[in-house]
Amino acid sequence: MSKVSIIFVYNADSGLVNEMKDYIHKIVSPSEYECNLCAITHSNTGMKGEWKSFVNDLPVPVVFLHRDEFHEKYNYPGVSFPCVYLERGQRLDLLVASDEINECNNLDDLEALVKDKLKFISGN
Repeated sequence: MSKVSIIFVYNADSGLVNEMKDYIHKIVSPSEYECNLCAITHSNTGMKGEWKSFVNDLPVPVVFLHRDEFHEKYNYPGVSFPCVYLERGQRLDLLVASDEINECNNLDDLEALVKDKLKFISGN
């Protein structure tokens, strides 16, 4: 059986300087912050406990990547961020599109969306 994992990709780049810019941007102008995945799942002190519990309870391993890390690892053209992919062996399938994540208003919306997509994939 091939390895399966869920890849959450932020609409932000990695690195300390970028993290500091994002931190300040979320405080100064939260409504204009470009990563709804970050905005929903993280507070100014890090990943929200409810979200951490949710991803830990998912039936497959979860990976979090920034967009620069995603491009470096997968070199996958035409990706809109934030997004969620399902990786099965060498295959990468879009699980949740950026517009779907951007329509979420809170953790409950995002968690329901991810659960719904996983049901569709597993056929349950």
